[in-house]
Amino acid sequence: MAVDEVLEALKGAFPTAQVVLPSTDEFTSLNTSYLSKAQAEFQPRAIFLPRDRDDVAKFIRVINPYALQGIVKFAVRGAGQQPALGCNNIDNGITVDLRNLTGILLKDDNSTVSIGAGERWGEVYSKLQEKGLAVTGSRSSMGGIGGLALSGGLSFFSTREGFITDNVTNFEAVLASGEIINANANENMDLFVSLRGGGNNFAIVTRYDMRTFKQGKFWGGTVFYFPDSFPSQVEAYVKELKDPEATNETHIMIGAGYSAAFAQISEIMCMNQVYYTREVESPAILDPYVNMQPQIDQMRSVRMLDLVDAAKEQTNQGSSTSRVSYINTTVKADVPTLMAAYEIYVNALGPLKAINGLTTSFTLQAYPKSLLDITESAGGNSLGINPSDGPLMSILLLSFWQDKEDDDKIHSAFKGVIEAVDRDAATRGTAVLYKYMNYAAPFQDPINAYGKEIKAKLQATSKKYDPEGLFQKGLSGGWRLFA
Repeated sequence: MAVDEVLEALKGAFPTAQVVLPSTDEFTSLNTSYLSKAQAEFQPRAIFLPRDRDDVAKFIRVINPYALQGIVKFAVRGAGQQPALGCNNIDNGITVDLRNLTGILLKDDNSTVSIGAGERWGEVYSKLQEKGLAVTGSRSSMGGIGGLALSGGLSFFSTREGFITDNVTNFEAVLASGEIINANANENMDLFVSLRGGGNNFAIVTRYDMRTFKQGKFWGGTVFYFPDSFPSQVEAYVKELKDPEATNETHIMIGAGYSAAFAQISEIMCMNQVYYTREVESPAILDPYVNMQPQIDQMRSVRMLDLVDAAKEQTNQGSSTSRVSYINTTVKADVPTLMAAYEIYVNALGPLKAINGLTTSFTLQAYPKSLLDITESAGGNSLGINPSDGPLMSILLLSFWQDKEDDDKIHSAFKGVIEAVDRDAATRGTAVLYKYMNYAAPFQDPINAYGKEIKAKLQATSKKYDPEGLFQKGLSGGWRLFA
């Protein structure tokens, strides 16, 4: 009954069309449009659709007393692409869906782009590309803004331009009081730095201002090959990362995994996604990652392309009507550590291969020294990574499957893999505490992984801007600061 009172308050404050209730076609459409269909199994009591920042502020003022009393909780959804269960949807509460907070505006002589929190990166890229510009954003055109911009984020251009969050120059945010403020290098700087990695712990961000840069076409794409070549790929990757003269124009992802679609060709299939971010055809620096043999020539897509094309290709490769899981860790860029991690992963696959619709991958993505060095000059962030520890390597275990009854098998198996990888890296002296929030599984704690000093600063920011703890007590999902 208590939640019914909240619903009545919302219906009294907003037009009927903005408070979408269950048992309607619109509710079903909205609630089944997540990347992972497991998120659709949450059943909010309503989905709230704000039209602008003022609606978000009004919602916060309405929900605040109920949430602080523990009567109701709410979740916030951008594009719904993060699969960690409950991070963007909720049972028996209110899901705030930001999809109508749109708008892409170039300003400051085109050096900055202002992006509504409901936009997706594909639309941003299309608008900027018309002007010969780009921005650090998702490698998938369907990705949302906030999931990456509030957690770190890698883009095609990160080696040269830094983390996605380091390219945000201003956050327009609605605080727990309903006040709308800006957080940037000149105003509310403590909040500005905290939002760069602190996730949804402080406010609902309604607009992101980001630095743009000139960008033309670039060379890249995907190559599929076989596991005998995988060790040489790891060796080439680490060698480049440790080269003091390494270019900052490459973006490289190498991976291996299992898919029933490829099982008759090879039990393990490997895939590289590689890019050289200038208009140079067949740059020699990418040769080790695209010219291995044998490979599946029919699936090779390496070519000259633009940002819109590259992001569409990544979207097609990552499209899903499945259940989805991410889990990650970070280690130093060290060949024995990475090959040991790969072997741990491969050895865990046997019992999982019978799972309906399983596709799973072990993917390596670097945090090059050039990327880490940008953070300080960009004003700082809250990720807790010391540039002197670099170069580092992200290890992502990504899985797609069909049936709910297999959830526990997947989560248990890959939790065991990541824990074994961390233990092995610790014995080698190559372990790194950092866990990337956007790839984190629910059992992981990326906030603690930032380190005690950063966590204390984030907690202080929370107490200053949200003294009653609305976003700690009332917001569902994600990773809280005082857990």
